[in-house]
Amino acid sequence: MGLVLPERFSFDDWRQLGRQIHLITDSSVWWLGDWLVFGEECFPGRYKKAIEETSLEYQTLRNYAWVARRISMGRRRDKLSFQHHAEVAALDPAEQDLWLDLAEQHGWSRNRLRGELRSARGGRRDEAPVSSIVLKIPVEKEEVWKSAAMSANQSIDDWITMALDSAALRTLARKDSARTIPN
Repeated sequence: MGLVLPERFSFDDWRQLGRQIHLITDSSVWWLGDWLVFGEECFPGRYKKAIEETSLEYQTLRNYAWVARRISMGRRRDKLSFQHHAEVAALDPAEQDLWLDLAEQHGWSRNRLRGELRSARGGRRDEAPVSSIVLKIPVEKEEVWKSAAMSANQSIDDWITMALDSAALRTLARKDSARTIPN
């Protein structure tokens, strides 16, 4: 479970390999989403089995399937990440195409696309208010978190938020199940 490269590997070869790995990683998210959509249509009620098969969280799988369902294969942009598509998935198809075209033409990052979408809404905040938390952590831990975020094709902020949401849900679920157990 790893990648071993020859000692005499040129910088250009290393960069090209990185691009190919990124493409495979981004494609695999789409593949999982399409696999889940197919499974939902042909084998209803099988998310639990999908979670067992992939070891991924329910919400992660649900998000993959939702984006895959909302943006058909023929409308996906190979020059944009799955995360770009996730940013526009809630829009109607014509708006999705408009924003994906703009992101592709201008080479926008996912975060830039998100900002442009916010600006287009006239600065309105359709989302919940945002607050900030400052964490003091060892540098080694930050590097691990950044690596995990990159592997998940997410910003560090989004990855931390997802991890904390998941931990909160597990904690609250345990607390709720403890309440239902009679003494």
